[in-house]
Parts: sequence; structure tokens; C-alpha cells
Amino acid sequence: MKKFIVIYHAPSDAMQQTAGMSKEDQAKGMEAWMQWAQKCGNQLVDMGSPLMNGQALAPDGKSKKSDKNVAGYSILQAENMEKAKALLQGHPHLAWNADCSIAVHETMPLPGM
Repeated sequence: MKKFIVIYHAPSDAMQQTAGMSKEDQAKGMEAWMQWAQKCGNQLVDMGSPLMNGQALAPDGKSKKSDKNVAGYSILQAENMEKAKALLQGHPHLAWNADCSIAVHETMPLPGM
């Protein structure tokens, strides 16, 4: 099985909307995520977590706020990219906001490791 990193992208207004929600509403929003996790079964290696305050680092040592709108990550395992993408069909992140998207990347083994 191959591993895939799933990166969730969301606009800042969607992130701010969630930050202002009650704990009960946040828990209710997670129900769809838990259903997705159950669908994936053991192919979901790591549910991941939300991410925030991303920084873009430059070779000169400077940094600035990242403009990538990364909202979180998960790690899947699947036989190939097509099967990984199939696990992401109907993902609740895509229903959160019209500007939300998901990027999926296959991890590659390091030479000599």
C-alpha cells in the first residue's frame, strides 16, 4: 500500500466562521468527518488535525504569513492515486464552503532509506 497526504484548503472566512461556532456546533460538524473516517476504515492512517498560522520560510531566513490557506491534513493508504481519490469522494470538507478544496499527494520513498 502507498501513503497519501491529504491537504485541506479553506478560505480564511470559512476558518473564522468555524472559530466562532459553539463547541456543540463544532461537534455536530465533526459527525460527517467521523462518518467519512468510518468509511475509510484502516485506510485512514491518521485523521490529522486542523492547521493554522502557517508561515512561508525563505532561503534568506525571513518568513511571512503563508498564502496557501491550508486548513488541515489527513494521511491515507491506498493501492494507487485513483483509489485514494475514491476515498475522498463526498468528503465533508468539500461541503463546508464553496471555495474549499482538497489536494492529495502520494508520498515517495527516500532513496537509500
